[in-house]
Amino acid sequence: MGIKEIHEKVYTELKEKNPKHFVYDLSHEEIAKGENTYYKVLAENPKAYEEELQLFSVKPFFNFINLIFFKLGFEASTSIFLVSIISYVLILLLVFRFLTNILRNQNLAVFITIILSLFKPFLESSRHASPDNLACLLLLLSFYYFIFRKNFLLATIFAMLCIFTRPEYYIFYSFVFLLIFVYRKSLRISVRDLCFSYFYIGSSFFLIQYFNQISWSTLFMNQFTQVQIYPISNPDPFYFSSYFNFLKSNILLEFNGSYFPILLLFITIILAANFNVKNPKLKLYSLFFASIYIAVFIRFLIFPSLVNRMMLGYYLLIILALIYIQFSKEGILKKKNIEINYSS
Repeated sequence: MGIKEIHEKVYTELKEKNPKHFVYDLSHEEIAKGENTYYKVLAENPKAYEEELQLFSVKPFFNFINLIFFKLGFEASTSIFLVSIISYVLILLLVFRFLTNILRNQNLAVFITIILSLFKPFLESSRHASPDNLACLLLLLSFYYFIFRKNFLLATIFAMLCIFTRPEYYIFYSFVFLLIFVYRKSLRISVRDLCFSYFYIGSSFFLIQYFNQISWSTLFMNQFTQVQIYPISNPDPFYFSSYFNFLKSNILLEFNGSYFPILLLFITIILAANFNVKNPKLKLYSLFFASIYIAVFIRFLIFPSLVNRMMLGYYLLIILALIYIQFSKEGILKKKNIEINYSS
């Protein structure tokens, strides 16, 4: 199909499903210049719509899963929402599995799982036609197979799929691999296997960047300063002054609007309550939490927005790690007969 046919088919379906979507509100305050008329232009201009589609080329695995549902006979819009809903259910099952391994108490595991199912960012991500839930599921699967199943190959595959769903997770995985390298002897992972695994994860990220036609500077402007109607053929010039001004004016607002400050408070309390400074475990846990916060901060410098549904994977990792620290009487890896030498 040509772009005009695709454009007509998409907007015909949208108008049938949600006519109110096409009643444009041009009065609300704009974050980026041109935001109020952006979707109106896309609905009327097939060329602008064609270039907009390139914004989604950085999520190939998400697009692939959508395509599978579409080929099974679901409408395009239904297919996208099915990914979020099914991922929501699978995340809850995986969280329950995590908790039963940590708590050894199914009733408590069920209770905590139900509470987490009502977690606001979790519900928000489930109501959006977005890759947030799928990326979170793949992130948790990579940790589950690494920690509990001791299957480094499957953990690597799920990490690659996570990056193919949301490329920014490459930042976090880079810090995790650095942490694994430091404790490689204790984890019984060879440098060779670690290098091969990181090579595949890095290749996933850079392969996406190779096919990505829209530069970071254009993407930043499109979201935060001036909407780009033609981000490929005619992007507006990028100014570092606009970038730094936006960072400066939004950094406190974004972090305070997220759950990271309150989770940092609980991290501090639980670590302080369970360990003293001389306890070697404190170093490992502290480095893991530091990896999350540094990765989130770097992500903010690239894309200065901390929408809670996009942070869901980080939130759940922190919460599950804190539950483990509070309730586990022995190291997770020791349960699998792996001796940890913290001096490494």
